[in-house]
Amino acid sequence: MAYQKFKDRQKSPTKRFLLILGVVMLALYLFLGLTVIFWDKFPWFYGVSNLWKIAFGLLLIVYSFFRFIRLINHQND
Repeated sequence: MAYQKFKDRQKSPTKRFLLILGVVMLALYLFLGLTVIFWDKFPWFYGVSNLWKIAFGLLLIVYSFFRFIRLINHQND
């Protein structure tokens, strides 16, 4: 069983730190993307049309999922 093979293996502190940092950055990009989309008077985009705000927010959300996929694939190696 593959699970038994990896069950006893401990992660190094560096790998554990990078995993936690990756999850925090994923959450940050996701939160920032949702904030840009749903906060009408977001200070950085005051005066910008809603279409550009939504496009930038979706770009941040897609990037956060891209980081999540990379994080998962890197952890499986």
